[in-house]
Amino acid sequence: MGKVRAAVDTRRQDLVVIARTDSYAVEGFEAAIERAERYIEAGADVTFVEAPDRLEDLEALPRRLKAPQLVNMVLGGKTPIIKARAAAEMGFSLVLYANAALQGAVHGMQATLSALKENGALDERAVTSFAERQRLVDKQAFDLMEARYAVHAASENG
Repeated sequence: MGKVRAAVDTRRQDLVVIARTDSYAVEGFEAAIERAERYIEAGADVTFVEAPDRLEDLEALPRRLKAPQLVNMVLGGKTPIIKARAAAEMGFSLVLYANAALQGAVHGMQATLSALKENGALDERAVTSFAERQRLVDKQAFDLMEARYAVHAASENG
């Protein structure tokens, strides 16, 4: 609880203190509730009980704890996957989709590299076009920034 109190006592501006407990996996539901309650007493703004593996326990968390709750949706993880609307209806204030983008990216990389291995070449219809990639990374803004810094560096050295 000391770390939570320290974070609360030293926070600046609009910092939100989210206190996570992993005690569910080792000590069970009631122990996780007790730990989260102590975090709330210490001043945590949000609590996060990691990896409840039963839907009944997941549903009970927002009812049992008197602070906003965070739920973590990890494909292949222990927590039952629910829709964002269902999480809100249960009373969760925040939903994390941890690793979702990474898992999607890995899937895309595997598919692309498998196609390259099988065909010996890439098919542009199967990947994001180079022009789209440039747009997504905002290449034009990067080029403008690079040019601005080059002018600045030249004036300092000149």
